[in-house]
Amino acid sequence: MTQTKPKFEHATIKRIAYIALAVGMTTCAVAQTTPPATPTAVAPTQTPPMNGIAHIALRVQSIADSLAFYNKLGYQQAFAWTRGDVTTQSFLKLNDTQYIELYPVGPAAPPRTPAPDAAQAAAPGTAPAAAPTPARPPTPSTSAFMHLCFEGADLHALHDFYVAEGLTPSPVNTAAAGNLLFTMRGPQQATSPQNIEYTQYMPGSKHTLDFGQHLSADRVADKMIAVTLAVQDPAAARDYYLTKLGFTPDSKYKGWRNFLVLPGNSGEMVEIVPVASLGTKSKILMTSPDIRKTGELLKAKGVAFTDGDTITVTDPDGNIIEIIPQAGTFHGPSM
Repeated sequence: MTQTKPKFEHATIKRIAYIALAVGMTTCAVAQTTPPATPTAVAPTQTPPMNGIAHIALRVQSIADSLAFYNKLGYQQAFAWTRGDVTTQSFLKLNDTQYIELYPVGPAAPPRTPAPDAAQAAAPGTAPAAAPTPARPPTPSTSAFMHLCFEGADLHALHDFYVAEGLTPSPVNTAAAGNLLFTMRGPQQATSPQNIEYTQYMPGSKHTLDFGQHLSADRVADKMIAVTLAVQDPAAARDYYLTKLGFTPDSKYKGWRNFLVLPGNSGEMVEIVPVASLGTKSKILMTSPDIRKTGELLKAKGVAFTDGDTITVTDPDGNIIEIIPQAGTFHGPSM
């Protein structure tokens, strides 16, 4: 027997068809009248990686004396800038990608001589001269830590990330040695804000042309793994490095020192301490592939050192070099 479908099914199907047609027409109308959405720029969510610490810069009393001292530690000058017979900047090589830059202290400004008493200085029959200018003490001419420079893997990407974070780095330029460079103000140090430098080694630069050269087999250590920064507000500086620059707390040396690790896979670090603990001097931590040889080399060269948690050497300007064994082992008490 042939069955007939109930009439309500036909009515329902018709209503569904009408609704679908209406929705389709409405969607089409909306699509035709609504302008396309403007793409939203998405800020980077992760700090672009850094290759490591590129250099520290020190202002020293005598570049010649400093070079003589660091030569005893096995380090050689790769190149230098001069003005006439005067060296204005020396590039002391630790390894192919790390340096200590040495700058001479500036000459002290002569003191300002007090003017004579106004009444005595005035010529007879004339009005007294202006009030005397107070004497000015000489401008200090002291050695000091100048800046720390990080090596970026992609300097333009790193620069743009900082801009997106609301920071104000200088434009990326090519420095005199031929590498890309930009700078940025950081936390307040002993007398001024930290000058943070960023570089990217470029083909044909002074540094890349020196790869494999000026590397003595008798270097007391061959890698700089940490730089200590003395600041006026350590808590604020630490927060700045963590939240703005993308550093992370170190776990490798936890319990010994409070290091912060650079973005990327270098494992290199900064340490933030109060100004009172270091003043205007620098302190770096280096590793040696043979710590016993390090001690022997220092003794043979007549370089004074202390041997405790680290082998510690102090340069002629009071800057501190600490040395530990390579690969995370520790020389001294267990951490």
